[in-house]
Amino acid sequence: MRSTMILALGTALFAAAAVAAPKSGAPADPTLETPGWKAPRNAAGQPDLSGFWSSATMTPTTRNLQIGKEASLPAEQVKVMEARFAAALAQRDETKDPNHLPGSAEDKAKDAKLFAVRPDFEFAGGDVGGYNIFWLDPGNHILEVNGQFRTSIVTTPDGQIPPRKDGKSAARFNYNLDEGASSYLGSFDSYEMRPEGERCITFARNAPPPMLPNGYYNNNYQILQTRDAAVIVAEGIHDARIVRLNASHRTDGVRPRMGDSIGHYEGNALVVETTNLPQPDNFYGAWKDLKVTEWFTRVSPTRVKYRFEVDDPGVWAKPWGGEYEFFPLHGVVYEYACHEGNYALPAILAGARRQEKEAQAAKAKSGAD
Repeated sequence: MRSTMILALGTALFAAAAVAAPKSGAPADPTLETPGWKAPRNAAGQPDLSGFWSSATMTPTTRNLQIGKEASLPAEQVKVMEARFAAALAQRDETKDPNHLPGSAEDKAKDAKLFAVRPDFEFAGGDVGGYNIFWLDPGNHILEVNGQFRTSIVTTPDGQIPPRKDGKSAARFNYNLDEGASSYLGSFDSYEMRPEGERCITFARNAPPPMLPNGYYNNNYQILQTRDAAVIVAEGIHDARIVRLNASHRTDGVRPRMGDSIGHYEGNALVVETTNLPQPDNFYGAWKDLKVTEWFTRVSPTRVKYRFEVDDPGVWAKPWGGEYEFFPLHGVVYEYACHEGNYALPAILAGARRQEKEAQAAKAKSGAD
């Protein structure tokens, strides 16, 4: 399965469009709303965030410096990029003969056009291994926040993950098991050594805070609200995070899946604070003392602005964060029945056991000789 590589691949989304961008404007206002519009309220008097939403976007988590060093892109360049990607995806997704077998010369030619626009698709998709292009459902538009077309979700000055205080590279912590000391790559002793995406536990960073789009598929959510809680259901592996309203963090030392989330409303925003994150939900290696604060703000009839801030004094010198906007999902979130087709995990372990037996047989034969 390739889902565990999604976050690391996100920085490659714009590799084919290296055009300089203009200087960005003023910092984003988290309370900005559409002029003349008032956020709706639900029966409990809370700002109504309920419904089905999507965070799919072409914009990567961190800025691709091949595009430029600025935070935003001009509208003209965005139109060209979006049109080019849409055309490449459409020609690859054209209806085929039901008896058509993948991997033909025609398919490869179409793939080449698509990979020229999205080089990361060649790794995540294709007709060999993982998911082929048919199953990918990426965002088709560049992220727009407060009228600016963003080059990254992260809002640090350079659009990159801030340097760690210990000097280690943030990239090495993406999918490692024990704070970057060892990677799942090459670890086949047990299912416990495999990443959570392969084990159908948690899908990339769609569900644990901060929630990030993955650039490929399953970026859909349902938000439910009651007087005492808000529930955020992520499509990927159908995780449901329960936010306890007007509550205090637990003090028993237990680290629930996706952390301990409490929240309250400020104006038109739901403010969520999460601590007690478990190690598998680490964010670039931070988890023991990590605090994630999120703002869900209804800013227009068709947008919910999502802003996050991460704070771990032992890892980073100061808090930092990012933002994007949810847009309506014209449909509902269905069950993500991961285990029903999860042949990768037993196959990976079975292959490792086979290799071990072959190695033992070769060693025994060598000794006999």
